[in-house]
Amino acid sequence: MVTRIYLEETANTLPYANLAREACLLEAVEPGECILYLWQNQRTVVIGRNQNAWKECRVGQLEADGGHLVRRLSGGGAVYHDLGNLNFTFLVREEDYDVSRQLQVLVGAVNRLGIHAEKTGRNDVTVDGRKISGNAFYRADGHCYHHGTILIDVDKSSLSAYLNVSAAKLQSKGVDSVKARVANLTDFCPGVTVGQVRQALAEAFGEVYGLSPERFPEERLDQAALAKKEEHFRSWDWRFGRKIPFTNEFSGRFGWGEVCLQFEVNGGAVADVQVYSDAMDQELVAALPGLLKGCRYGVAPLAEAVGQLPQTDSAAKQVMQDLQKLLAEQCMG
Repeated sequence: MVTRIYLEETANTLPYANLAREACLLEAVEPGECILYLWQNQRTVVIGRNQNAWKECRVGQLEADGGHLVRRLSGGGAVYHDLGNLNFTFLVREEDYDVSRQLQVLVGAVNRLGIHAEKTGRNDVTVDGRKISGNAFYRADGHCYHHGTILIDVDKSSLSAYLNVSAAKLQSKGVDSVKARVANLTDFCPGVTVGQVRQALAEAFGEVYGLSPERFPEERLDQAALAKKEEHFRSWDWRFGRKIPFTNEFSGRFGWGEVCLQFEVNGGAVADVQVYSDAMDQELVAALPGLLKGCRYGVAPLAEAVGQLPQTDSAAKQVMQDLQKLLAEQCMG
């Protein structure tokens, strides 16, 4: 039974730090406690634990625009965060875990703003049939969290630009996101702010649990553990190196001929490559697999490998440049 509730907020908008704090709060929560953690990320795509980063996100475009790709602990699909989005996490011990009650807080908060919201399916909150909050769940060693998003005034053009669009033909054994009709709260209540939603959540939290929220004691968080977890969530191995095998095919037509590259990628590295081309320079084409195998799957390492092709003349240099351009356009979206 929950006898004490905490409201934890952060002004940090760096996703690695926010996920690290979430993980540390999960470990710190004690029996009889419920923590509501409110946080925001700046220009971020968050993918589920078992998703293929390149299938879900145009990583190259996101990073070129100064954004971040992060992988969370929970399952489910990819979501886009910016400062028009407010994220929440309910953290409890397993015996106090009550998704229905937690969703009641979300619905109650939105209703306080004069917008009629309702729970639909297993984990969504909708208004007029349009999704304004998606949720995901995680359990570990008797500790549980339920987290998700509330769309307030998210830039939908960026959401569409970074999520689920790929120029390449990609097949993956990971989990795909399911597109849903999403809406901002501002679609129903123009002018509503993140601050107002924060306040409504705090009030609904206290009302649903019948308790007054307290500030979570910062001293209960291990600062060394926070730094270590932030490093983990930031790491290339965690974000891209998951053991999710997939194949990817790129093709292009150039002045020197047509080319098709088929990659088998496992754990974020190129395990095998097949190259098909009608180019006259057969030796140049034949050299590609040996250069690409073993590379990390990404624009920079693959372009560097292609740059090692023998540049015996201007025609060979053009082939190299065209292949690098093909990778930049298709490999990372």
